[in-house]
Amino acid sequence: MFWTSYFLAVLAIVLAWPVPILLSRAHWPARDPFTAMVLWQAIGLAGGLSMIGAMLVYGLEPIGDNLIAGLRALAGMVFQNEPTTALGFWHLFALSAAALLTAHLVFTLLLTYYKIERQRRKHRELLALLASPSEHGTATMVINHDSPVAYCLPGGARSVTVLSDGLMAALEPAELRAVLIHENAHLNQRHHLLLWAFAAWRQALPWLPTTRLAQEAVNSLIEMLADDVALKTESKATLIKAIAIVASGSALPQAAPAFGQSGRTDQGLQLPDGAGGSGPASTTASRVSRLLSPRPPLPGAIRGGVLAVCVLLLAMPTALLIVPGLLG
Repeated sequence: MFWTSYFLAVLAIVLAWPVPILLSRAHWPARDPFTAMVLWQAIGLAGGLSMIGAMLVYGLEPIGDNLIAGLRALAGMVFQNEPTTALGFWHLFALSAAALLTAHLVFTLLLTYYKIERQRRKHRELLALLASPSEHGTATMVINHDSPVAYCLPGGARSVTVLSDGLMAALEPAELRAVLIHENAHLNQRHHLLLWAFAAWRQALPWLPTTRLAQEAVNSLIEMLADDVALKTESKATLIKAIAIVASGSALPQAAPAFGQSGRTDQGLQLPDGAGGSGPASTTASRVSRLLSPRPPLPGAIRGGVLAVCVLLLAMPTALLIVPGLLG
């Protein structure tokens, strides 16, 4: 149990600090956004599991040879009033920290979801008053605004893509199709769920710099994934021009795909956190640079290796925590 807790603690530190920093500086994610997205998710899940598992295993070390045996002994202490003399101060501290961190992460995840849903509900009510249906489909609405604005509002069957009059006037038909395909890709691929998870991670652990790096990386990757969908039917030149026109409306403080950034149009329409838009200037620059100077896709062997690392990251802490108890 001691060596398991030590290894999990080291793994948690590595995944919480150097690994995200190195990944955020790497250039290969632009060549394969999907694989990079999977890796970021694996890092977050494995890091959190290792962090909590290390404290839990250390705290249970005096009363069990493995996690399951230790949890059984702890349950006996809690529910059957068995003596707790076997647990020292630091073991009790570690168990309390593991319980508090788990509760904090779960609570923050649920609270973030509640806040986002409340914002989206209010935004839909305003759209019903200020927007009109578009000729481009029942799931597309138009707001009366001169600046080029485009974003999507997730909501299951109620999901909509919102465009401004200024954007529709500035775009050619092919460019407008590229924008619509891009925004629909956000909805179809459920990118808002990824944004929710990484936003909650950042809000739960704001003191950890890598939570900011992870959120920024995910914001950029989902835009690249949506661009790749648009490129299947529209030309690269068309998409680049559409991105540039939408980005020209950045003077309007509209919401970026990242949670926690919202703005207001001069019509009084508050864009909710997590509404998919063109993103911040840094994301727009990386998208355009990727399209102007394309690099070859990641080789299959490397892609498979990265996905294997993802599986290993998730399996390693899980196996260290569960397998000894099952074998015992």
